[in-house]
Amino acid sequence: MPASIDERGPRFPAALRRAGVGNDRGVETIAASPLTSFGYAASDANSPLKPYDFERRTPGPYDVVIDIAYCGVCHSDIHQARDEWHNTVWPCLPGHEIVGHVTQTGPHVTKFEVGDAVGVGCMVDSCRNCTACQAGLEQYCEGPHGFLATYNGPFKADGSNTFGGYSRNVVVHEDFVLRIPAGMDLASTAPLLCSGVTTFSPLRHWKIGAGHRVAIVGIGGLGHVAIQIAKALGADVVAVTTSPEKTADAKQFGASDVIVSTDRAAMEKHARSFDYLLSTIPDPHDINPYVQLLKRDGIMTIVGMLAPMAAPISTGELAFARRSVSVADRRHRGNARDPRLLRHARHPLARAADSPRRDQRRLRPRCQESRSLPLRDRSRERQGVNVHPQRSRHRHRG
Repeated sequence: MPASIDERGPRFPAALRRAGVGNDRGVETIAASPLTSFGYAASDANSPLKPYDFERRTPGPYDVVIDIAYCGVCHSDIHQARDEWHNTVWPCLPGHEIVGHVTQTGPHVTKFEVGDAVGVGCMVDSCRNCTACQAGLEQYCEGPHGFLATYNGPFKADGSNTFGGYSRNVVVHEDFVLRIPAGMDLASTAPLLCSGVTTFSPLRHWKIGAGHRVAIVGIGGLGHVAIQIAKALGADVVAVTTSPEKTADAKQFGASDVIVSTDRAAMEKHARSFDYLLSTIPDPHDINPYVQLLKRDGIMTIVGMLAPMAAPISTGELAFARRSVSVADRRHRGNARDPRLLRHARHPLARAADSPRRDQRRLRPRCQESRSLPLRDRSRERQGVNVHPQRSRHRHRG
């Protein structure tokens, strides 16, 4: 069946739910060679997602076929569908927070069986041969094309594009599939494959835990997840936001205190008091006021911000207190097939309904994203935090 976009069909997400995505349907056998699929794709930067019929590649000997139950909506999906990174290949079928069940396995697959609950993150292959891949860091693949993205990754041998999780099914090599621990809610697990690993990875890399005072800057889609992860790792967590109305939510997510960054006196009061800052602000901004919050030898990591900063970084603020700033690109987030985050995931802490920005509504009309983080809190085992919606006007604001 040739790939085609249906100009007449209904928009995501209602029709996608009718097609099966968003329903935990259990196991069903899907025929291979070729594998017919259906999803929602954008044909250009100004069009909403529309019904899209296409074929998945024929499953190979090490591949698993996954019947998609849920796929989270990531801010990256909006960037890519709107060609804001200027590298989109059309049609663009987003989605890299995929969870579902294995319906078919290749003859050489050893890690999964039909019926297993599994997940797929932001990449589905890499060169496998470079030093990064050999070290288990495929997200930093140094091969000719880097890692193969779950969607908009036209680096396959035949030159064809990849299509993501806003669809009925997906075919993935077993090495890039994650097992979801028994008992986890699939809908709540999906965001861990993107926002979860994006924030977990730098916290783990810098060995954040008990005894550390951590500031999470920006309490949006990434930030409210980061608060919960840092808290679960044992750190004392403080939220930093431009929105005073987020104070109650931030504290319920696990923050011990909230700093409103537009309050100069509050920022001065907390100067030189943090071991680590994780900035989740995706827009150009001045990081210098936040750097001043770091102690000597403190570290700040920026996630999700690819554009130039709004102001030059003051090297003096770094040098005279031996502070450091690192950047973790959203596209080079922590290894999306690293199972360690899911191994800690056991019990839901909080769920936040995120208000979509105006452009986002064209991608998912009348849809609110759920970010439920099932983590075990090491400081208070299996703590339950009440559910409260975020009241931010736009998802990308801090």
